[in-house]
Amino acid sequence: MSREDIPGPPPDTPQTRSAAYRLGFLDPDFMMREELRPVRLQLELLKPELLLEEHGIRSTIVVFGSARVPAPEDAEAHCRECEERGDEAEAARARRRAANSRYYEEARRFAHMVSEASQEGAISDYVMATGGGPGIMEAANRGAHEADADSIGFNIVLPREQVPNPYVPPDLSFRFHYFALRKMHFLMRAKALVIFPGGFGTLDELFDALTLIQTQKMPHMPVILFGRDYWDRVLNFDVMVEEGMITEAERNLVSYVESAEEAWLQIRTFYGEA
Repeated sequence: MSREDIPGPPPDTPQTRSAAYRLGFLDPDFMMREELRPVRLQLELLKPELLLEEHGIRSTIVVFGSARVPAPEDAEAHCRECEERGDEAEAARARRRAANSRYYEEARRFAHMVSEASQEGAISDYVMATGGGPGIMEAANRGAHEADADSIGFNIVLPREQVPNPYVPPDLSFRFHYFALRKMHFLMRAKALVIFPGGFGTLDELFDALTLIQTQKMPHMPVILFGRDYWDRVLNFDVMVEEGMITEAERNLVSYVESAEEAWLQIRTFYGEA
């Protein structure tokens, strides 16, 4: 059905003003009913899938990480503001955030490096895919933007709405209601996961992907943790091995890097491109 097939406004009568008379797919009240959840799930699967196909996006590298990691320039400005106000406690937190801003810069460099090297012609490989928001997500979209390349933002409806960062191309900026469908789209075209320091959401995405690889529900691919000092303090895979909860091989599903160059080399080596 094309837009031309959708009929114009009907005559104004009590019958045509009734909600029952509306076309089902044009009736928002009907589409939001509890019983229509399977249809909404299908739409959230299909809409991004079809648009990504139309854009010729064949494969992605997914970048996860905290929305709270600032750009270096923003972190430094916040430090100065706190110091000028004489707020020592806030200044200490601001200095810690400024130290973490190096991850923003590495995510930006990584995305620029990969995008510049791999996006050519009508079919695109290794396209950066992020959650579309601020912090590490913004950094990866920004790096691709600065390389004049496509990148994807898979945003989601949250209680405190976050708008897409300005570096996501408008025609590749998606919005999800269901976390499950968003996660599917993160992984459906993924060739590697590069995971920067983050909180609950980042851990959720990391362990979801590891479980799918462990259970062979998705292909083995590089799962790269950026910043070993952070991850060794947050996660202890050795304890899981010692307690028999995972195997040595499963622990080795993840690797660690400290620079954009290391991450890109690991991915290229894994696929025999180095």
